[in-house]
Amino acid sequence: MRHKLSFTLNGDRTEVEIEAHWTLLHLLRDRFELTGTKEGCGKGECGSCTVIVDGKAVNACLYPAVELEGREVLTIEGLTDAGGDLHSIQKAFVEHGAVQCGFCTPGMVMSAKALLDENLKPSEEEIRMAIAGNFCRCTGYIQIIEAIKTASKGR
Repeated sequence: MRHKLSFTLNGDRTEVEIEAHWTLLHLLRDRFELTGTKEGCGKGECGSCTVIVDGKAVNACLYPAVELEGREVLTIEGLTDAGGDLHSIQKAFVEHGAVQCGFCTPGMVMSAKALLDENLKPSEEEIRMAIAGNFCRCTGYIQIIEAIKTASKGR
């Protein structure tokens, strides 16, 4: 069964026809070719596929695409400005060496953005809670936490 959806993706209104069983992750990667959103575990446990839907960080691998009607979706590709400049959170990740292999980075950045959009000056504990669903095997999290702290100071 196919469904027609109308929603906003990275600031642009879009309409698409999808299969009922598609996830948001499938839609983003396979239909829109937005491959910054990664598939890690496919079970909502690693956070690699984190995107923002209506201001909240969600696991795209678990999010049914049919629930997107009328919603607003932001992916890592939507963070750069019209000139292609990185978002302040992305810049902070680079400055602090919070990017190693890069696989977890889009999900971490999107979780950080959702947090900082709600809480301009989070404590370290609040930062740790916001990224608790995102796994990184490279950095040990210290650089990631420091990057998010720096990004919060610049807001």
